[in-house]
Amino acid sequence: MLRQRLITAAILAVAFGFLLMLMSPQLFSYFMIFALLIAGWEWTDLARINSKLGKIGFLCALFFALVSAFYMLEIQNVFNQQLAYQVSASIIVLWAIIFLWIQGYPSSALLWGSKPIMILLGLTLLVSTWVALAAIFHLDNGRWLLLLAIAIVVLADVGGYIAGNIFGRHKLAPVISPGKTWEGMFGGLVLQLLLISILKMLLPNINVYHLALLVIPVALCSVIGDLFESMLKRYRGIKDSSSLLPGHGGVLDRLDGIMPALPMFLVILTKTNPF
Repeated sequence: MLRQRLITAAILAVAFGFLLMLMSPQLFSYFMIFALLIAGWEWTDLARINSKLGKIGFLCALFFALVSAFYMLEIQNVFNQQLAYQVSASIIVLWAIIFLWIQGYPSSALLWGSKPIMILLGLTLLVSTWVALAAIFHLDNGRWLLLLAIAIVVLADVGGYIAGNIFGRHKLAPVISPGKTWEGMFGGLVLQLLLISILKMLLPNINVYHLALLVIPVALCSVIGDLFESMLKRYRGIKDSSSLLPGHGGVLDRLDGIMPALPMFLVILTKTNPF
């Protein structure tokens, strides 16, 4: 299982790096619409949309929303960063509410468990993820900034996995995800400190205080995203969003931490740029 997980992770990392470095921001944004449509198909299972017609209807709505967001942001070939910031700041408020739902599970399922709410949540979260991703890529040095944002999420996940398996004793959210521990979360944060140290060595003029204000909240947001999807899967009674990625589950299983992390990254970076 671990070997399969590592192989899939290596392939994904190479493919993502290749696309990130070679594609233009506009083309990359188009490609990510396709990736989010795959995640949207997986979301239909979490939302209990069982009929093919219903699934296709959700994908059509998601595609329309993503394309609409693209044309609203790409006005006369100039990316509207202010609008992207407003969308990301608004979605952070929703993620704060989601955090309360996580704390209140399973009772909170009364608030979000219905099919209409799940459909609305899926559309909102997937589109806002795309908006933040596209906005980061369109910034100066956007390729490297997006790479940093993804690296923060990956390190939080890897650190949590390693530290959780070695030191894990105290459950982080036993009702939602018994495998996640406080030790694992702190292990992810340790890797963030290592990332900050490496960036300081590579970029001596960087503001370490502002960098920490960027990295640590984004890492914590990725944990919330991970717990959120775990809550949805627990409520739905499934282990993974799909079996598309061997050892990792589905595309949505890889996007869970990214969904809240990218909007937070964009908002903090806009207000406090350490570079």
